[in-house]
Amino acid sequence: MPENRPLVSIISVSYKQAEVTCAMLNSLNTLSYPRLEVIVVDNASPEDPHQELLAVYPDLIYIRSEKNLGFSGGNNLGIQASRGEYLFFVNNDTELIEGSIEQLLALFEARPQLGAVSPLIYHHPDYHHQKGELIQYAGTTPVNPYTARNETIGAETLDRGQYKMPYPTAYVHGAAMMVRREVVEKVGMMPEIFFLYYEELDWCEKMREAGYEIYVEPRAKIHHKESVSVGKMSTLKTYYLNRNRILFMRRNRSSRQVWWFSLFLIFMTFPKNVILHLIRGEWAHARAFTQAVLWHLKSESRAAIKPLPVLTVASHSSSKTKV
Repeated sequence: MPENRPLVSIISVSYKQAEVTCAMLNSLNTLSYPRLEVIVVDNASPEDPHQELLAVYPDLIYIRSEKNLGFSGGNNLGIQASRGEYLFFVNNDTELIEGSIEQLLALFEARPQLGAVSPLIYHHPDYHHQKGELIQYAGTTPVNPYTARNETIGAETLDRGQYKMPYPTAYVHGAAMMVRREVVEKVGMMPEIFFLYYEELDWCEKMREAGYEIYVEPRAKIHHKESVSVGKMSTLKTYYLNRNRILFMRRNRSSRQVWWFSLFLIFMTFPKNVILHLIRGEWAHARAFTQAVLWHLKSESRAAIKPLPVLTVASHSSSKTKV
């Protein structure tokens, strides 16, 4: 019976790009899973897309923040408005594929210690020229404790059925990840200090510390257009990727590991990246990279290492509409 199935809250954060968000909502209309609660958080877009989104998905729960809270802050607003036993975070530039929700829920039922799971993520077919499904994500390796580098499993390979059954992974992918509500209640919401990038990696570290498993379920699938809101080569992306890579290490690695990583950063990563940006004439990116590193010399960065409190909706200026 549908009423016996768990309620799944689909949470998506949107900034501008109403047309892209509408395509995501349209994909939800094709799903047969009977108990969905769909929440879109608009992150202070210049134009309010409320009516446009409701025209596509009339049962939408719509929240508009008057301030851009970033990926983590926007999702946290969605968490606080949600009622689902499971929270399915999907980027607004994704399109869901029938059967994926059922596959993810089945894995949670089979593995009581499962905290978070991502589906197999494909590049959207409109954004590549390969014949067949081109994989973007099939899991990740752990972040190296000395270089802060890791790899995405399966990236840029065609799906030939090589990923068939669920398996553990170091980190879920922020573009599509399902989380048990009890996990949020135990470890807290997404760390808002990251704003963009690395927040799901940090979250997974906290889940593992609390005894939860992190998995990929390749029988569940989703398409992702990637970096529609931020831009693939934006200075914003350069800044937050590099600032947060360092922040992740400071929050999740031992003092000894951070010390060795700092040497690697100072003598290898920093000069290499700045020189490459300058050679390419990317002055703005060189500046963004430098600012990302220098942020960690500021006093505010020290507070970011401490555990962050769970935030409430009242701490942000927002409006909520449910139709």
